[in-house]
Amino acid sequence: MLTTKVGLHIPAGLAFEEWERAGRQLSGLLNSSSWWLGDWLVYGKDHYADRYERGIRAAGLQYQTLRNYAWVSRRFELHRRRSALSFQHHAELASMPVDDQETWLDRAERMKWSTKQLRNAIRARRQLTPQETRTGAATRQLAVPDNRLQWWHKAAAQAGTELGEWVTATLDAAAARVLQEAERQPPSE
Repeated sequence: MLTTKVGLHIPAGLAFEEWERAGRQLSGLLNSSSWWLGDWLVYGKDHYADRYERGIRAAGLQYQTLRNYAWVSRRFELHRRRSALSFQHHAELASMPVDDQETWLDRAERMKWSTKQLRNAIRARRQLTPQETRTGAATRQLAVPDNRLQWWHKAAAQAGTELGEWVTATLDAAAARVLQEAERQPPSE
């Protein structure tokens, strides 16, 4: 394949596996470029405060887009970025405190959430009652048979996490899937 400034030349008869691999590579470049541009702008602002706007104009990109990239890049130092998650995953969490960012990044990575699933899980968490929000995590009791509890402990250990965190992440993922499917359903008459 040949990339140009205005398109991608794909040879006739390209095998599916090659086409699929190219898609993964292009997706990786797109995700990485958001980080690259954000880091580039942060560096420019930090080192060329008097001239960096000229550099932005020379790049030919929308100023607001670059500002968003820079904002996310500043909120996630290089060592905190998760390569298994997209730039957009990080952008969803950028306004949160660092500890909350880490918690949500862990969940999204472990549960292999899409950006939309992460957004839905965050939205579901925010819909807690004001009392639960003020006091932090609410305590609930649930009767669970011993054999199921042992099974869940084993799954949590396999995932490398505590049972409570594993249960919460699993339920968040299930809720996000159900709510996402519900959004796709046409309204009943």
